[in-house]
Amino acid sequence: MTAETSSTVPTDWLTIPELVDILGEPQGRIRRLLDDRVLIASRREGPLKVPAVFLVDGQPLASLRGTVTVLADAGFSDDEAIDWLLSTDDTIGVAPITALLAGRKSEVRRVAQTLA
Repeated sequence: MTAETSSTVPTDWLTIPELVDILGEPQGRIRRLLDDRVLIASRREGPLKVPAVFLVDGQPLASLRGTVTVLADAGFSDDEAIDWLLSTDDTIGVAPITALLAGRKSEVRRVAQTLA
């Protein structure tokens, strides 16, 4: 499952076992990260998978959790949140995940709040 359109950030998708290897955490801890919404995943094509772009230096992107919470409060499912994070947003000018990686957390969350 790789993003294919030019308006979507290309990313590999990581399974739970791959996250165990990358994060060096047991599977139970990975599931807790998902339950606590530190990471979000999709089952659209088989097993549960997390976009690799949600990890930085082998750790979950710190600003992702709060952003996911804002999106959930706006009524987004995990799949919808992932789609929004990976797709170019005209208000931001880039994909929200790209802005988060650049440290533009406040701007991303402000736009996310308007989506409710």
